[in-house]
Amino acid sequence: MLTAKIIADADFVVAPLDRRIFGTFVEHMGRCVYGGIYEPGHPTATPEGFRQDVLDLTRELGVTLVRYPGGNFLSGYNWEDGVGPKEERPVRLDLAWHSTETNQFGTNEFITWCRKAQLEPMFAVNVGTRGADEARHFLEYCNHPGGTYYSDLRRSHGYEQPHGVKFWCIGNEMDGPWQICAKTSAEYGRIAQETGKVMKWVDPTIELTACGSSQRAMPTYGKWEYEVLDQCFDQVDYISLHHYCRNDADDIHEFLATIDDLDHFIREVAAIADAVAAKRRSKKRIMLSLDEWNVWYKASGPDDLKKPGWPEAPPLIEEVYNHEDALVVGGCLIVMMNNADRVKAGCLAQLVNVIGPIMTETDGPAWRQTIFHPFADCARHGRGEVLRLKVETGTFPTKAHGEVPNLLATIVRDPDTGAATLFALNRSVTDDMALSVDLRGLADGLVIAGSTQLHDPDLKKTNTKAAPDAVSPAANPTARLEAGRLTATLKPQSWNVISLARG
Repeated sequence: MLTAKIIADADFVVAPLDRRIFGTFVEHMGRCVYGGIYEPGHPTATPEGFRQDVLDLTRELGVTLVRYPGGNFLSGYNWEDGVGPKEERPVRLDLAWHSTETNQFGTNEFITWCRKAQLEPMFAVNVGTRGADEARHFLEYCNHPGGTYYSDLRRSHGYEQPHGVKFWCIGNEMDGPWQICAKTSAEYGRIAQETGKVMKWVDPTIELTACGSSQRAMPTYGKWEYEVLDQCFDQVDYISLHHYCRNDADDIHEFLATIDDLDHFIREVAAIADAVAAKRRSKKRIMLSLDEWNVWYKASGPDDLKKPGWPEAPPLIEEVYNHEDALVVGGCLIVMMNNADRVKAGCLAQLVNVIGPIMTETDGPAWRQTIFHPFADCARHGRGEVLRLKVETGTFPTKAHGEVPNLLATIVRDPDTGAATLFALNRSVTDDMALSVDLRGLADGLVIAGSTQLHDPDLKKTNTKAAPDAVSPAANPTARLEAGRLTATLKPQSWNVISLARG
């Protein structure tokens, strides 16, 4: 049996955890909107046409924030197409996903859905085909109380009160050649500067995110972040990161090691942002918004990205997740929490059907994919401050990442209640792990409130319509708390959650 030891002290804190990291993403792509969150003819449909079963699962998932409306879709989107009487909305070609967009779901439907799902909207403005002028009008439509053209237009559409959207993205993946009207860093930085400036003139309370690189592997990565922030540093609050883990070689050791790439990515972008601040001798710190991340590699071929004939809401990149994917998603969440001092928002891409934790059948049921479970665990228990841990663990060898620690862990503690939760991933695929956690200044008056593990000997097992709970958490009866020391046995290739609360 492997052994691992953690020392956690209540006085050593990384940062308060921003619960916006438990966000997801809804894009007009495939069956995410139509057939996902919105399906008027569905047996569970609300009067507004929302799927109640998906709403229920979204609440269960614990989502705090949802990014909308894209994604690549954003760079060709006219927000005006998606407001007003539905019968008057234009039908458009969506060049991003080669689909037909009916615009039967738009800004106001999304806000209504967010209110029902009890989560915060994150909007994005199109700086592909459009720019600062449209962005300020869209913001005026959403956030201004009334008495102006666009705010009164919203009121005429039946929304008297402002939507009050606080979190905005300036474009999406503008460095990518696949993007409609892609830009150089100089071009985008200048647009982000001017767009951010006028948006904050309209509403100075908003928070703005500038586009970082589409991925760490982009040839312009690093240079892009520096040059963009060098132009729009004073206007924005965040820079975005997009990260997808892949298992193309079907090698579980290498796949589990890709979790560490996210940690490197976060630290690198934070360092670049701080370099821009240093050049200006500024105390301001640009925070990070990981507003697209997930596992995605199986449903990524040409046929997954595009269907012939410009169909409406075709099935696109409907990745079916297995047990090993859930482990990687859990590991990424641990990395995000361990970087709580810089990562302030995150959006698991996407929410439903399109690489989503929720899968639906049109006119049929909805079910939880495997990755649903680690996300829901973190969203449910990740409240308070992230502690800075000392972790002693063995390693396993990999080709691309060298020696990789077997144990990946974090502890989040609520300073008000004293409740604390350990999230732990045993990356060994062969051995149980005897874990010992020295809780210094943490355990007084606490008892074990819950202990679960997500484990299956079959790394390829999935949840399906016929077997929706094939991969799901089970109790871990080995957890003990005695004399300030928490111990438990973690099964190989397992995701573990142990919660402590007042007895």
